[in-house]
Amino acid sequence: MPNISACIIAFNEEDKIDDCLQSLLPVADEIVVVDSHSTDRTLEIARGYTDKVFEQAFLGHIEQKNLALEKASHDWILSLDCDERLSPELQQSILAVKDKLDSADAYCMSRKTFYVYRWLNHCWYPDIKTRLFNRNNARWGGTNPHDHIVTEGNNIVRLKGDIYHYSFDSISDHLQTIDKFTEIGADELIRNKKSFNRLSPLTHASWQFLKLYILKRGFLDGFAGLTVSVLSYMHVYIKYSKALIKRRQMTGGQQQ
Repeated sequence: MPNISACIIAFNEEDKIDDCLQSLLPVADEIVVVDSHSTDRTLEIARGYTDKVFEQAFLGHIEQKNLALEKASHDWILSLDCDERLSPELQQSILAVKDKLDSADAYCMSRKTFYVYRWLNHCWYPDIKTRLFNRNNARWGGTNPHDHIVTEGNNIVRLKGDIYHYSFDSISDHLQTIDKFTEIGADELIRNKKSFNRLSPLTHASWQFLKLYILKRGFLDGFAGLTVSVLSYMHVYIKYSKALIKRRQMTGGQQQ
């Protein structure tokens, strides 16, 4: 039976990392934590579960997660964020395939988000994530801060059960993340020489709202669904606006 290394990256997650690590115990043969010099009890909690705790100044979401893969002892990797945990059904699904992991290239599962005060059943669900994979043919890729697993093969099997995602504790928490992530996202747009113009903030943001609130039926998630859809609109609008301003500053204020 293949062994599984659970890989986590962390920074000041003392309120959430314990539940995350606890959910991994039934399925993981080792736990690897790469911490970005937390100043709270994150390291203390992590060391209560594993001796494979490493400190590394933050390199970027993709780079930090790939570093965690390198620290693992086993090739099969199960990756979670500190604000995520395995549902009991997902734990059982992983155990059911553990002795035949090599029959697939990777395994994906849905992610269900708890937003401030309720579960989101529509606008952010099912948020399919590939999180169980062999590091010999899969790595973290994408564009920071929106990383995802890139696999060489396409035989990706979906497991039953959810990753429970305890995302934002308050609207203020969401707004702070928007400010941080849009800064990273704007820099990535410029670094990757993506095409955008002065209409991009409005057009991309409007599509995001339409997709979440109407097409994915976010309106059925009540006020939380409306809030998530509006703030997702803001996220995209701000990201492209920051990118436009940064590019204009780099070109000496010339019109774009």
